[in-house]
Amino acid sequence: MTQAQVRFDARYLENSPAPAAATQAAPLGHGFWQSGHRPTLIAAFLYFDLAFMVWVLLGPLAPIIAADLALSPAQKGLMVAVPTLTGAVLRLVNGVLVDRIGPKTTGAIGQIIVMSGLVSAWAFGVHSFGATLALGVVLGFAGASFAVALPLASRWYPPEHQGKAMGIAGMGNSGTVFAALFAPLLAKAFGWNTVLGLAVIPLAIVFVLYTALAKDAPNPPAPKRLPAYLAVLKQADAWWFMLFYGVTFGGFVGLAASLPIYFTDRFALSPVSAGYCTAACVFIGSLVRPLGGAVADRIGGIATLTLVYAVATALLVAISTNPASLGLALAVFLLVMATLGFGNGAVFQLVPQRFRAEIGVMTGLVGFGGGVGGFYLASSLGFARQLTGSTSPGFLIFAGLAAAALVGLLSVKARWRATWGAALAGVRI
Repeated sequence: MTQAQVRFDARYLENSPAPAAATQAAPLGHGFWQSGHRPTLIAAFLYFDLAFMVWVLLGPLAPIIAADLALSPAQKGLMVAVPTLTGAVLRLVNGVLVDRIGPKTTGAIGQIIVMSGLVSAWAFGVHSFGATLALGVVLGFAGASFAVALPLASRWYPPEHQGKAMGIAGMGNSGTVFAALFAPLLAKAFGWNTVLGLAVIPLAIVFVLYTALAKDAPNPPAPKRLPAYLAVLKQADAWWFMLFYGVTFGGFVGLAASLPIYFTDRFALSPVSAGYCTAACVFIGSLVRPLGGAVADRIGGIATLTLVYAVATALLVAISTNPASLGLALAVFLLVMATLGFGNGAVFQLVPQRFRAEIGVMTGLVGFGGGVGGFYLASSLGFARQLTGSTSPGFLIFAGLAAAALVGLLSVKARWRATWGAALAGVRI
């Protein structure tokens, strides 16, 4: 090992103490369910699940809203992409707030803002493209829940169970299934503006459960001065994680928001039928996220992500060829969403191992990268269709990003394993 690597290991061990809460919860080697705080894990999942439901709410409603407001393909793409971009930016804010006021309080504030915004939109109506963008900004607060739910759960669990804890909390991605399944049906029955008000009902129920069940882990990291939170950006590994999650999560959420438009435009499906197809794709992607974390715990996140990026690249190229039949297109989308969901769990098996002392701000930064990836994919598909008449260029460029992530991962894996990976006893990266 080189002298530089020795210095890196010493710095990593000094700055990344084992979390006190996880150490107190259970000695090393205990089973997963006995090693942390189960009510908080459940609360984190429920909060994340319903937040994701409303975060992508404009996606399933987009075909109906677009017809009502006479939106162009580019406007449709931008409308569903704005919540993703706003959520990405707000994840940075939440990452700081989590370390300063705690994840539980941060999450409660976000939930109140989202519910208030939805009630206002329902009461006063959304009558223009500009109003849809304003609503998207409010819904971005729901997307920022990512930077709250994951540290809320993660801080209770020891290193060998980080993949599973992050995977279960992160399985809240499945909330997008509810949006895809029920939003078009409710819009058909009551009008799409009423759906905005109806969404507040489950949000309010989960808010009560969250308040009762969630508990901040004891002995959290001491708050830093604000400039110190961005100090991690001086480390190349932070940027790599942002890229890696920008592909896996960005692809997942970008497709979740865009597939209703894709299925209605490409195969002339009704909004309800397009919602069913989207729900199937999102469900499989959400279902495998904990599996991705568990596999990464067993064989290492690097090996898991290597396979994920290789498969995702091939599948995105296949999608760019515009499959001729609905059945073939749906099959490819199911596979790519499963691959990306698997990768989401693997990325967050690695992040807490590398940046344990900075997990709050790193969750925000990595989540920001994921949100930017989702914004790019969703908006680029709309612009590609308007400029070229096809979504193929958007899918093809995103396939290039997946290939770039694969090359980047292969370039850093030896250094990671020789430096901070070597400092982790009994944990595979």
